[in-house]
Amino acid sequence: MISTEVRVYSRADAFGQLVDGQLNDAYRLAGYILGNAPDAEDAVQEAIVRGWQAWGGLREAERFEPWFDRIVVNVCRDRLRRRRTIRFVELDEGIGVHGTDPFAAALARVEVDRLVGVLDAEQRAIVLLRFWRDLQVDEIAVRLGIPAGTVKSKLHYALRALREAAERQTPGGAQ
Repeated sequence: MISTEVRVYSRADAFGQLVDGQLNDAYRLAGYILGNAPDAEDAVQEAIVRGWQAWGGLREAERFEPWFDRIVVNVCRDRLRRRRTIRFVELDEGIGVHGTDPFAAALARVEVDRLVGVLDAEQRAIVLLRFWRDLQVDEIAVRLGIPAGTVKSKLHYALRALREAAERQTPGGAQ
């Protein structure tokens, strides 16, 4: 007996498979933009919800990666804007969960990561997409929904800000 089972994927299955393939990259991207793991987890979760809600508007499944990156970056931008308006209250040391935050630890260990903190959210996203994800200017422009010239300009100023921050941290400035 020969079985000719044909699996038909539902809309949810297709979305789930595409998201599964992007979760690690989305989490790292959000972590580096936001600076800590809990915020990155929340941002990726929110991006998945927003992606699901807008899933019907994506015409080409092969464009999922840049589409989803754009959603993640936009969620991170929203969260950074809200940080400026929300007052955070420090908890006592005895309250809460103790553990290491992989993003906070990475940011503290690596000099370049500390320097990235001088950049605003959009510059940080552009630098990370260019050098961490190794995307070209045109690809970054698509993901962020801005012109390629704007990406080039923001990248130029971001790299200059990083250079200046590095020189300030070097005793006596640049040699």
